[in-house]
Amino acid sequence: MNIKFFNSRAKPKHKFGAIPCERDGKKFPSKLERRYYDKLQILQKAGEVVFFLRQIPFDLPGKVRYVCDFQVFYANGEISFVDTKGKDTALSQAKRKMVEDLYPVTIEIVSKV
Repeated sequence: MNIKFFNSRAKPKHKFGAIPCERDGKKFPSKLERRYYDKLQILQKAGEVVFFLRQIPFDLPGKVRYVCDFQVFYANGEISFVDTKGKDTALSQAKRKMVEDLYPVTIEIVSKV
């Protein structure tokens, strides 16, 4: 008889296989998001990016919230919203469409850095 006990120290796996990680004391839900953060820091040091914000919330009808990974402020005055997605689900696409319909923004999807 095989008995398996639940290991309370084991971390649950992400449903899409994302591996949580850390950089500069900041926690990231995936390596992809951390790599994009690294890229933005390089662009900031080069003077192309003035600054950037992380985890930008958008309130949607029905007490729904969409959180965009980055808001980037470029030296040329442009502002972009970027979401890193290893897998872009139908739910994510629907929420993003709602954000773009309600707010004057376009959210760029990055799947590789």
